[in-house]
Amino acid sequence: MILLAHALVRLVSFVLLVILALAGLALAVFSISTGTSGPSLGGLADLLSLASLRDTVGSWLAQLEAPGSAAAIAALCGLGVMLLGFVLLLGVLVPRRERLVTLDSGDRGMLAARRRPLARAATALVEQVRGVSEARVRVRPRRRAGGRLVVRTSRARSADPDQVKAAVGEQLRGLTDPFQLKPRIAVPRRGARVE
Repeated sequence: MILLAHALVRLVSFVLLVILALAGLALAVFSISTGTSGPSLGGLADLLSLASLRDTVGSWLAQLEAPGSAAAIAALCGLGVMLLGFVLLLGVLVPRRERLVTLDSGDRGMLAARRRPLARAATALVEQVRGVSEARVRVRPRRRAGGRLVVRTSRARSADPDQVKAAVGEQLRGLTDPFQLKPRIAVPRRGARVE
């Protein structure tokens, strides 16, 4: 929910900034001179037909004030806009929770690692295995402690996939055991071989 709110805030703020920039540019251009013709504020009002817009919006607002179905629709739209504003406020005010992999927690505090540095360390360990030409590692933490280590490797044509998988698991044991990470190692038998 919060992740969606953050994305919505970014999108809405970008769109509003673009609209504000274009409106400011138009206002700056039309503020160059005075009068009612040419690039002036009076000319901008005539160009946008603000007088007829005032009459149209005035009758529409009078309909909204009257009791009936239009007032109910307006009330629902107002509630929807209030809900959207609440979600946007959540997206701005609630910080993103950083997902950490917990090594140990106790009375003195918590020892944890971020996902990307842990994945880079695992990648460096996997690439040292004989027969592995390339590795991609992703770390997926659990809520309490530990997590999952997803390893996908490319191997040399002459390397046996089962031996490479066992060697990668052994190489990662020093990292997976302390952090309570369950390794999931994929060594494709076909298609992902590298010469």
